[in-house]
Amino acid sequence: MHIGFLGLGNMGGPMARNLLKAGHQVTVFDLSAAAVSGLVEAGAKEATSPAAVAGAGVEAIITMLPAAAHVKQVYLGEDGLLANVQSGVLLIDSSTIDPMSAREVAAAAAKNGNPMLDAPVSGGTVGAAAGTLTFMVGGSEADFHKAQPILGMMGKNIVHCGDTGNGQVAKVANNMLLGISMIGVAEAMSLGVALGMDAKVLAGIINSSSGRCWASEINNPFPGVLENGPASRGYSGGFGTDLMLKDLGLASEAAKQVRQPVILGGLAQQLYQVFSMQGHGGLDFSAIIKLYRQEDET
Repeated sequence: MHIGFLGLGNMGGPMARNLLKAGHQVTVFDLSAAAVSGLVEAGAKEATSPAAVAGAGVEAIITMLPAAAHVKQVYLGEDGLLANVQSGVLLIDSSTIDPMSAREVAAAAAKNGNPMLDAPVSGGTVGAAAGTLTFMVGGSEADFHKAQPILGMMGKNIVHCGDTGNGQVAKVANNMLLGISMIGVAEAMSLGVALGMDAKVLAGIINSSSGRCWASEINNPFPGVLENGPASRGYSGGFGTDLMLKDLGLASEAAKQVRQPVILGGLAQQLYQVFSMQGHGGLDFSAIIKLYRQEDET
């Protein structure tokens, strides 16, 4: 199958490589020449613009872009995909954006005669490289089934979330909860250690009790609890604080559109905003525990 892929960053690059490994013909575009050359060396064909991708005879196009503004520009711009793609080509956007923007772009695609799915991912750079991502997919059931073989080359858990935009709904709701739960774990771990508890013992109790959650068990924020976790390597790697802040902002914006209170989500957004302004935006989001353990700042 001939697939176009736009956006070859930390997630998109490995995803495109997995399509190549699966035997697909892949035409790629990115603003980074280095990112493009790396994929070309792996067997991809280079396009010089989104329009060139659309005009390359592709059967499907996947985008993995930083924000809604980029998605709208790539799809809706004068030199964008919809102005140049053939009717019937399947479009899949795996960017993480707000549901309303996803629905706006999909509506424009439908008018153009192109089926479109929003398919944000979970699993991080490790999952992108290993081809084990979770795809949360919004769109028609028929289009979902068409896309499954393609998505299955990049992920292991492909979930149809319902109508257009619902993939983004699932992503922002899940990540809002993740941000909230990480702050809760950071607060609980800091309290327990301050009261004299050994961090590993406390984490073990939490992980076998009612406080158990992903933030504690898989990405515990207290240094030394998990030997290979970001907290034990200076909070490097993992899911960045600024990425979490972006997703919390998306959740907050989406909540405003439907007048839905997100009280803890809003508080989490403010805490991550403060933490990012302190210069920690590049650290794994579990580093939020530094707000509770000031000795880490010395």
